[in-house]
Amino acid sequence: MERHTAIYVRVSTRQQRDRSQRDALERWIAAQNGIGPVKWYADEFTGKTMKRPGWARLEAAMRKGLVTRLVVYRLDRLGRTLSGLAALFDELQERGVGFASLTEGLDLGTPAGRLVAGVLASAAQYETEIRAERVKAGQQAARERGKRWGGSKKGRILKLTPQVLDAIKDGRQRGESKTALARLLGLSWPTVHEACRRLGV
Repeated sequence: MERHTAIYVRVSTRQQRDRSQRDALERWIAAQNGIGPVKWYADEFTGKTMKRPGWARLEAAMRKGLVTRLVVYRLDRLGRTLSGLAALFDELQERGVGFASLTEGLDLGTPAGRLVAGVLASAAQYETEIRAERVKAGQQAARERGKRWGGSKKGRILKLTPQVLDAIKDGRQRGESKTALARLLGLSWPTVHEACRRLGV
């Protein structure tokens, strides 16, 4: 397979169609000069999990250094949280892969695009800090009401749905590090580590 621009489209259900996405993306391709080979990757899958066949093939191509740019119709087609998007942008820049989202006009190849990516990353950090403050406030309020914690059952994996566990197992089998999986899935490293231990991967 040669180096190429990866075009990613996703719909959530069989009832949805990706024609509007494809039309806009085809117009974008036609407007580019010297874009080179283009390869389409598509999924008919919920955005709540990153375990999707099309996305898995795209990631594999990126790891092999075959993707020069990733293009989507809209950011939500990636199906990621704000923190997940920030982590993805970091990974793309580390791999030297360009990125463009047509609806938002976001292009990491431009100063304005990198600025927007930086704002998203800052917002993700802010969101994380606010969430942590809310947890602490809730715990303090509970203590004031006399609430005490006895701790969770030893070995229990918190916050992980079967879909997330599958994504962790699939990622490890494809060679992803625990750190990378924690960033991509929006989880802490200890949570991913414990899940890997339990899953045997």
